[in-house]
Amino acid sequence: MVRTSSKPLTLEAFLELPETKPASEYLDGKIIQKPMPQGKHSILQRELSFSLMATFKSDRTAQAFPELRCNFGGRSLVPDIAVFRTSRIPRDSNGDVANAFDLSPDWAIEILSPKQGQTKVVRNLLHCLNQGSEMGWLLDPEESCIFVYDAARVVRVFDDAETVLPVPEFAAAVQLTAGEIFDWLKL
Repeated sequence: MVRTSSKPLTLEAFLELPETKPASEYLDGKIIQKPMPQGKHSILQRELSFSLMATFKSDRTAQAFPELRCNFGGRSLVPDIAVFRTSRIPRDSNGDVANAFDLSPDWAIEILSPKQGQTKVVRNLLHCLNQGSEMGWLLDPEESCIFVYDAARVVRVFDDAETVLPVPEFAAAVQLTAGEIFDWLKL
């Protein structure tokens, strides 16, 4: 769903609207609803989140947040998985994790859904990188490949089962291959 009107909507006004299911994102004055996740998307999102958190748990390096709204650079995005170094996680006055994340993730991960074009997703990842993210991943379950975008905007494609995927420096302990990730779909 794309909502348009004669008067552009501000980010502040968008954030006052009720949440939608699936989530809507705010891009350049427009509201664009994300597609409803389906089976492959859901499994990859769940398993990748679990795998990342299992790796980060021992030293509390970072946290992986599925479907977290992130407001930064004039946009409001909801990456499938937003990874933040623990030191950058916003806190409330009690020291608990804040509800509002008004900053870019350190690592943004998106998973293509059926019939979802890559263009909007790639633009979101590039926006993240332009606003300080260290890396972006785009998983394409239909093609069994992963596009990796680094801070220099260099894109590499990984479709072989054996190569360990690049990760941000803070996540060096994460050792995953495209083969391992897409094998999660075999249950």
